[in-house]
Amino acid sequence: MVNDGKMWGIFMFMGEYHHTIDEKGRLIIPSKFRNDLGEKFILTRGIENCLYVYSESSWEQITQKLESLPFTKKDAREFTRFFLSGATVAEFDSQGRVNITSPQLSYANIIKECVIVGVGNRLEIWSVENWNVFMNSAFKNMSDVAENLFNESVML
Repeated sequence: MVNDGKMWGIFMFMGEYHHTIDEKGRLIIPSKFRNDLGEKFILTRGIENCLYVYSESSWEQITQKLESLPFTKKDAREFTRFFLSGATVAEFDSQGRVNITSPQLSYANIIKECVIVGVGNRLEIWSVENWNVFMNSAFKNMSDVAENLFNESVML
């Protein structure tokens, strides 16, 4: 059951918003997300050349899962290294902007225009170009993806 963006009492980020990065690397996060992110939140490299934004509580859950991975496994070490080395603690300025680091902008190929997407427990920040490539590909394959992910008992 979804009610005002809350699902079973837990906030769920959703929606697509187009914004621009200013010359100092600052981005306005939509006001509807600011309270749920909290005063401090985490920005990190995501998968597929976008950035992930987590509230502190969601980040804590992610890091607990990462800590449970066996460090003896190369994949675990590589993923943890990639994910955590790109992370920064961020906070909003008085105008609701967040400063995105130069390495993060470079990783996500964000120059000016970007797309902020709510994806459940996180936000994703994409360059417009990367988002359009993803959406064109996803649009073509979505029926196959849905068929592979959901069995007949799951209704969308």
